[in-house]
This record gives sequence, structure tokens and C-alpha cells, in this order.
Amino acid sequence: MKIAERTEEAGYRRIRQSLSGLESFIQRQVWPARLALVAAGLAIAILLCALFFRYGLKLHANWHQIRLLQQAGSMLQQGRFTEATQTARELVAQHPDSLPALYVLAEAAEKQNLEEAISWRGQIARLRPKDPDSQLNLVSAALRFGKLDLARKALDQIPANDRDRAAFHVVAGWLASAEGNFVEQEEQFAAAVNKEPKNDLYQFNLAALQIRSSDAQKKANARENLERLSKLVPYRTGAVRALLNDAVGRNDLSAADNFAQQLQMSPELTFGDYLLCLNFYRKLDEKKFHVSLERVKPFAAKNPSDLASLIEWMNRNELTEEVVKWIEKLPAEKLNAPPAAVAVADAYAKAKNWTRLKRWTRKGMWGESDYLRLAYQAIAIRQSRENPPDDFDKLWRSAERSTNDQPERELVLARLASKWDLEKESERLWHRVAENPPLRREALDALRRLYRGDNDTGKLYDVLQRLHESSPNEAPITADLARLGLNLERDVEHSHDLAKEAYDRAPTEVNCAVTHAFSLYRLGRSPEALAIIQGLPGDQLRDPHAAVYTALLLADASQIDTAKDYVDAADHGIYPEEKTVLEEARTKISSASAAPSPAPSPVPAQSSPKPASKP
Repeated sequence: MKIAERTEEAGYRRIRQSLSGLESFIQRQVWPARLALVAAGLAIAILLCALFFRYGLKLHANWHQIRLLQQAGSMLQQGRFTEATQTARELVAQHPDSLPALYVLAEAAEKQNLEEAISWRGQIARLRPKDPDSQLNLVSAALRFGKLDLARKALDQIPANDRDRAAFHVVAGWLASAEGNFVEQEEQFAAAVNKEPKNDLYQFNLAALQIRSSDAQKKANARENLERLSKLVPYRTGAVRALLNDAVGRNDLSAADNFAQQLQMSPELTFGDYLLCLNFYRKLDEKKFHVSLERVKPFAAKNPSDLASLIEWMNRNELTEEVVKWIEKLPAEKLNAPPAAVAVADAYAKAKNWTRLKRWTRKGMWGESDYLRLAYQAIAIRQSRENPPDDFDKLWRSAERSTNDQPERELVLARLASKWDLEKESERLWHRVAENPPLRREALDALRRLYRGDNDTGKLYDVLQRLHESSPNEAPITADLARLGLNLERDVEHSHDLAKEAYDRAPTEVNCAVTHAFSLYRLGRSPEALAIIQGLPGDQLRDPHAAVYTALLLADASQIDTAKDYVDAADHGIYPEEKTVLEEARTKISSASAAPSPAPSPVPAQSSPKPASKP
């Protein structure tokens, strides 16, 4: 019994030991797996937390960015440009390529007329290189601040397939205008109108340009268009101004009276408009003009800028003596500072009152216009001839230094030097001004007049080359360069090409036609040259410069009597290089006149009839 009990108890013990071993085995096997599961779970949880945290931060950043953009946009619309700029700058500092922020910065800068607008527009154009509007906005910004080279470069980067849009033609037209290429400006504005004929702004731009055209048909069309636009509020004042100028120029005093009344009733009337009306009243009625002038004077005296404008207008219109009397009655504090002080100095100069001009410019500080005080003082010394020449040179050099190399000031000083025939000084200044793209055309035109007046054909040729480079589509400039090149034998082959180019662009323009005919003559194609001359109106060929080449071609064609008439028409007012051409024509005429007339062809003798033989 006990043995059995012991045996049974021993069996239970072995079972318990087995179970305990199994449990221990299970624990040893399951724990690492459980630990791995726990670790995996923790890792997943951490990863999820990191993802959620990162995504949350991104969401918060996006929300913050959107909020800042909304604030900046709202500030921009409310005209709070400084705050809008600060907010947008904060965004750009975090996100340099944020287009919305860059748009806000560009708009705010343009609204405040800040040059940094170019930089923002440039960054937008860089981020959107294939977007033509971004490039056009960059061109417009560069144009606003006179960066013509940058504007041309940006315009040239626009793909060819995006250039046949009205917006492109408008911007290209304004760039051409800034470069002084008015022929291209008209072509571009006309192209914009052709693309969008119902766009009144484009119609106005073209009409305001063509109302000054020498082409009678263009002028008539522009007048009709402006009269239509004068009934539309956005264009009313601008259209009436253009129509008034045109009517005064045509001496259509009835129409001018109507436009003057319309202009004076405009809520957008400016002081410049009063001067336009004075132009008209001076032609209409001398008595009414003086009454109007006396009404304008006290109005002008309230504002220094208006006062200067009126004095300048009176100086231009030969009313200087009246100006001198008027300024004696005005309070000194209204005249002592620019711009009025400059206008008074100009009045004394025009009146040739050198003593008063010296006294006026001897003392006082004109601020940023002090260079003009020095310049007028130098002019007074030179004209009065009471001081050594060195005094003029010293003062004028001081005036040049006082411009501080600012192109706008150099331009004003260059105009003054040209006005008073200071050739050496004006030449030096105009060359400096010509380095500035927005002012280049005026400077080159001034140098062209200077060298033509001095008959310095070598320098004139160089200036014409620069003018052609800046305005390649302007046919008269191309023709002038070609003709001078042929006469001086400078780059002859290229000059022939230019002559044809000018004629192809403007075949009815007498200068271009005559130049091409002269080119053909030099190439030995005289019949073609003569045909071009014969196709031109006779009255245009009577111009002395055209008559030179007409006489040569007619003499070459042995039309001696007609050639002599044109020699007489060309005998005065021609250029030195054209005198050589005229002598060539005279030589041909003399040779033809000296040659004996060809003897009549002998008529073959007929034999006398023989008497009939007698039968």
C-alpha cells in the first residue's frame, strides 16, 4: 500500500517536474518574441508620432504661410505697402521661391515707384521662364526705371510663338519709344490694334501717336478715333489734349476753341492744360490771350512748379520782356529757390541782361540745381566779355562737376550748352549723356546736328551708325547713313545694302528713293536708277539735297536741259560731300554740251533717170 502510494506520489512529482520544465521552456521561448513584438510596437508608435509631428509641423507651416500671404495681400489692397512688404519679405526669407510672396513684393514696389520692383520681377521671370507675361512684366518694370538694356534683353528672351500677342506688341512699342525709335513704336502699336481692334486703350495709344504723323491719311484716322474716344471717360482728357494740339497746329481755330472749352471743364485739368489753352488763345485773339494770361499768373504764383512752368512757357513764346517786368512784382521768396530761380535766370539770359543774370546767380544755394546756377553764371561771364576766358572755363567745369555724374542733370546741362552754342562743352556732355540708354537718342540727335553744322562728316558717319544701331527700322536714318557712306566711300558694300534696305522699307519717301537710285547708279545700273527718280513727284525732287542726285542721273541719261534745271535747284544749301556729286553732274552736262552734234546720216544718192532711148 505504502509502496503503491509512494509510486503514485513519485509519478505525480515527475509530472509536476515535467510541467514545470515545460512552463520554463515555454517562458524561455515566448519572452523574446513578446519583447520583439513590444519593441516593434514601440517603434511603430514612435514612427507614427514622428510622422504625425512632422506632418503637423508642415500643416502648421503651410497654415502660417497661407495666413501671412492673406495678410500681405490684404495689406496690399488697402494700400499699406510698407506692411505688405515686411510680411512678404518674412515669407521670402523662409521660402525664397514663393511666387505669391514675390508677386506681393513686386506689386508693392511698383505702387511705391521703387526700383527694387525690377529685382522682384526678375526673380519671378527666373522661376517662370516660359511664362510670357512674367517676362513682359519684367520688361515693363525695367522700362519704368530706365533700364533699357535689361528691358531689351528680357523682351528678346520671349519665344517667337508668344510674340504675336497684343500685350507683346504694346510693351515692345513702349520700349521702342524709350529708345527713340518712333517708327517701330508706331508699327508695334498698329500690330496691337490689329490683334485686338476693340481694345480702346490700344486704339488711344496709336491715335495719340499718329495724330502727329506727316501722313495725311493716318492723321485723319487718328483724329476720327480720338474724337470717338473723347466721349469715353477714361480717355476723355487725353484725347481732347491731343485734338487741341492738332487743331492749333492746323490753325483750325473753331475746332480748337471747342476743344479748349472741353479741356477747361475736365475734372482732370492740370496746369499744363492751361498752357495748352494759352497756345490757342494766342493764335485766336491777342486781346483775349492777354486777358487769359493775366488770369493764369496769380494761379501759377501759388505753386513754385506752376510758376516755373509759366515763366518757361513765356520765355519760349518770346514774352521775355513781360516776364522780367512780372518777376519784379513777385515776392522774392517765391523766386529764390528752384525751379522758379532757374526759370528767372533763363529769362535774364534771353533778355541778354548779363548784369542782372550775374547778380542773380552770384550768391544763394539752389540745392540740387546749383549746377545750373554755376552754368548760368558762366554764360553771363562769357556773353558779357568782361572777364578773362579762364573764368568761364572754371565756372563751367564746376557746373559739370556739380552734376555728380547724374545723367538727368548732365542732360539739362547739355541742352543749355547747345542752346547757347557752346560747341566744345555741349559735345563733351552729349557724349556722356549718350552712354545712358533712355537718353541716348536725344544725345545722338544732338551730336548729329552738331557735326552736320560743322560739316565734320567723319564724326557724323559714326553718329549715324550708332543711330542706326539703336533704331534699325527707321528708314530715313538708314538712308542717311547709306548715302554718306557712299559719298565718303566708307564700307561701300554695306552702304549699298543699307540703301536698298531703306528703299524696301519706305519706297515713297524721297530721301530713301533718291539714296537707292544713287546706289544703283554707282553699281552701274543707271536705267533702274533713272526709273526710280522718274517715279517721284517733281516738287519733292526740287529739294536741294534730292536735286543733286536727280541732276546727276538726268545728266547721265543725256537729258541735259532738265538736268540743268535741277543743278540750279541744288546750287544752295547742300552738304560738302554733295557738292562733289553736283560737280560730277556739271561735268557730264559740260561734256554733253561741248560734244558736236552728230552729223545727219548721209542719204544714198539716186542716179539720174536716163533718157528714154529713141525709137
